[in-house]
Amino acid sequence: MIRTVYLNGTYLPENEAKVSIFDRGFLFADGVYEVTSVLGGKLIDFQGHALRLARSLSELGMRNPIETADLLEVHRELVRVNDIDEGLIYLQITRGAAADRDFAYPSEDTLPTIVLFTQNKPGLADSPVAKVGIKVISIADQRWGRRDIKTVQLLYPSMGKMMAKAAGCDDAWMVEDGAVTEGTSNNAYIVKDGKIITRHLSNDILHGITRAAVLRFAREAQMEVEERAFTVAEAQNADEAFFTSASAFVMPVVELDGQAIGAGIPGPVAIRLREIYLDESRKIAI
Repeated sequence: MIRTVYLNGTYLPENEAKVSIFDRGFLFADGVYEVTSVLGGKLIDFQGHALRLARSLSELGMRNPIETADLLEVHRELVRVNDIDEGLIYLQITRGAAADRDFAYPSEDTLPTIVLFTQNKPGLADSPVAKVGIKVISIADQRWGRRDIKTVQLLYPSMGKMMAKAAGCDDAWMVEDGAVTEGTSNNAYIVKDGKIITRHLSNDILHGITRAAVLRFAREAQMEVEERAFTVAEAQNADEAFFTSASAFVMPVVELDGQAIGAGIPGPVAIRLREIYLDESRKIAI
């Protein structure tokens, strides 16, 4: 099936979508993105993603080419025309295409490029991987310093995923100054004596939309949460661990650098948080 995508105000078949070779997203990774999950044909955490998109654009001094209400309608139309029940919508905005390659930003009248496309993912919420958990390795965090901006500069996270694959694992947790920052495409957590521990917000990590929702639900369920950095050794000696992301929701982590975490199976806190997140998010999906 040929998907319908959205490019600069137009819906068209994916094989007809074209972007200039001078687009700054292509030449400089000068762009931002968001990924919104779809469950039951409805959007999960859309408002959170829209707010973070606006923040990322503002931090880069980039114009937002679309109003939030119009962006919502584009998401809904792509879900409809591509018949998405469970899946993802990818959104990318770049600074656009100037007349030629130049490190300096183009003039302010250069139009941003906006692209959206869907990914059909049947069974997204009922992932068999979540029932057994994943294995991760630790790697040095060698990304740029503004990780709070959700840019398309994803080469090192891609390298990290390939390092994990080469080690026979599923993902990598990045480490800086002795502490875990986050996963290659997710926020990282451990659980010790019933307490959920995850790194505090700063420029060092992405301000995850799923992270915010999961922590809110955890506190509403009277779970104790501590936002601070933790080490690899702490993670290996934790009772359980997990990560959160828009596409994986709450994913148990059962092994780090070859050492089982807890009993080496998904723990009760991660299992319960996944249930709560999916239940509550479906209730307020739009």
